[in-house]
Amino acid sequence: MTRIDFYILQDNASEARWHFACRLIEKAVRQGHRILVNLGNSIDGQAFDDLLWSFKPESFIPHCLADDANAAAAQTPVLIYQQAPAKTPFPFEQSLLINLAEEVPTVFSQFERLSEIVIQEENVLKNTREHYHFYRKGGYSIEHRKI
Repeated sequence: MTRIDFYILQDNASEARWHFACRLIEKAVRQGHRILVNLGNSIDGQAFDDLLWSFKPESFIPHCLADDANAAAAQTPVLIYQQAPAKTPFPFEQSLLINLAEEVPTVFSQFERLSEIVIQEENVLKNTREHYHFYRKGGYSIEHRKI
């Protein structure tokens, strides 16, 4: 069963959420994980793709947009989905799903772990509470990590 991690940041800026996601991705890639990052739309997807290229000058995180998925995407450790994938089973084996979208992705249970990153912003808190209740109702193991 998928393990759910809520990373609770004390910041309210959306940039803090994305920068934490980049650090989490960097760590997971070093540990050999394959990651899917779920964004809510194409504008956020492209912006997050750009951020992964530049968030840390000394860091390189191999990634691509899932819309660009081709033979190379099967070998890329990080795939960025601009909209939640509805296809099951998921086309590439990933072990970690980072959800930065407003909706719970329908494919989340195909992953070993799912991470939700929370900031102290009203809409994010509202969505996160809904996600939490959904996972708890489903009987998933939930961890809270205050950052």
